[in-house]
Amino acid sequence: MPMHSPLLATTKRRRSRITPRQAEAIAAGSTRLLTLAGDPPRLSADIGDLFPPGTPLILDIGFGTGEPVEVLARHEPGTGVIAVDLHTPGIGDLLHRIESGGLDNVVVLEADVRLLLPLLPEQSLAGVRTFFPDPWPKKRHHRRRLVTSEFARALAELVTPGGFWHLATDWPDYAEQIASQIPASLAWSGGVIERPQHRPITRYESYAQQSGRTAIDLWFERIPG
Repeated sequence: MPMHSPLLATTKRRRSRITPRQAEAIAAGSTRLLTLAGDPPRLSADIGDLFPPGTPLILDIGFGTGEPVEVLARHEPGTGVIAVDLHTPGIGDLLHRIESGGLDNVVVLEADVRLLLPLLPEQSLAGVRTFFPDPWPKKRHHRRRLVTSEFARALAELVTPGGFWHLATDWPDYAEQIASQIPASLAWSGGVIERPQHRPITRYESYAQQSGRTAIDLWFERIPG
């Protein structure tokens, strides 16, 4: 049964300048693009029908240009990826990568991930990736940050025991918040790790490096029970 969460809330998409290539990819009507509509919100397709039976599913939250999604999807062809973001140009970028590269193990959804969580079955995910979520660096905006103990509890309902949540941020205070808030949910264990070699460098991370900021990776596992 789908879980119910107090996190459900309407959030506007993040529109910004979109290139002709991105617009064309969105307008093409890819079968790998899901939509979310209605009240209450409903998905345009059953995600379970888009992958072979038994495929382990990874939820990728906030994928930017989609390059890390593409790289990891090619590296793990037996894994299905549900890529969710609010940034319309990024949606176009990833759809272009999917269609031009013939990727059949990725689906894309333009939505706030908090609207998606109640629509997924419990323990349907093998893992989650959240690379460089919006840091909302100003203190007065910290309440807008995605990673809280409440969100961690809601997400935990969807991840199988022993499943993972891999995060990365270049803001030390956000890393501290993540390291404290996720275990505080009592559903995850873990913390800061060395940067895994398999994680691609994102465009945002490249900008951060140019500004003298270093990425901090964190890894958590879903506690059984």
